[in-house]
Amino acid sequence: MHVSVLEWIVTLGATIAVLLFDIVAMARRPGEPTMRRCAIALSAYVGLAVLFGIWTWYFHGQQFAVEFFAGWLTEYSLSIDNLFIFVIIMTSFNVPKVYQRQALFVGIVIALILRGIFIALGAVAIQRFSWVFYLFGAFLMYTALRLGRGSAHDTDTENAGVRFARTHLNVTDRWHGLKLCVKEGSQRLVTPMSLVILALGVADLIFALDSIPAIYGLTRQAYLVLAANVFALMGLRQLYFMLAGLLQRLVYLSKGLGVILFFIGIKLMLHALRENNLPFINGGKHVDVPEIPTLLSLAVIVVTLAVAAAASLYATRVGDSDQSQEG
Repeated sequence: MHVSVLEWIVTLGATIAVLLFDIVAMARRPGEPTMRRCAIALSAYVGLAVLFGIWTWYFHGQQFAVEFFAGWLTEYSLSIDNLFIFVIIMTSFNVPKVYQRQALFVGIVIALILRGIFIALGAVAIQRFSWVFYLFGAFLMYTALRLGRGSAHDTDTENAGVRFARTHLNVTDRWHGLKLCVKEGSQRLVTPMSLVILALGVADLIFALDSIPAIYGLTRQAYLVLAANVFALMGLRQLYFMLAGLLQRLVYLSKGLGVILFFIGIKLMLHALRENNLPFINGGKHVDVPEIPTLLSLAVIVVTLAVAAAASLYATRVGDSDQSQEG
């Protein structure tokens, strides 16, 4: 896939423009965003992703368009799982609603920066070391197994970074908007928002470690990897306010993601075997193993997400029905 410099500039420019629009036109509006505004913005972001996929199909071919859609759906699913952790963090820290939008936006920007760094590092590693696919595959399969057991992502907001800040820094209980430090008398105090942003940053780091190997298991094109991640992060702030309650009902989302990541891990392992040059595996020669088509990967991702969502909504609906009968 040949991507011109102009395409890179337009893609990065459009990303910055959308983020600026989100800040100026939406983030500064007073009050909690309405469902209507959130739905319109979210529809626009999803529409942009679909249009990008169609554009990729037209100018670069069906194969790369399918790779983009498979990567985008996977990254979007991981971003929703990330959003669930955001909900837990906001609730645990009792973040006032008036500040939640700003905190969410900061969390999304941190996620975008971290994923950009890992995309670049992943691209360099893939070009120089073919054996890195073994590491990616093993890491995804390990993550998938932990997801299956419901222990992949620690939902405890008091992670090591937050505990260190509470122990070694003077922390005030008063909120001061997005200010990270304030001066009260002769003391400089760390605000609760700084702890929230620290917790969000740690969550973003963990999910970036999952998402980049997953997307590189579906496409080796750094341009598509970047686009899939950018479009997956667009609209998450609006989705947070639309689905804050529904997220609690997606009880099988993590297990569905576990299936997807395990499948991609197997695909990475097969690719690593086909490109093998490690001397202790098959004498350093390539191993003749089948290749999983990207179209099949897309089908597995779509079906798995649909089943996980349907099973989650059914299970929680039955649970709500049982509770109402008991009441």
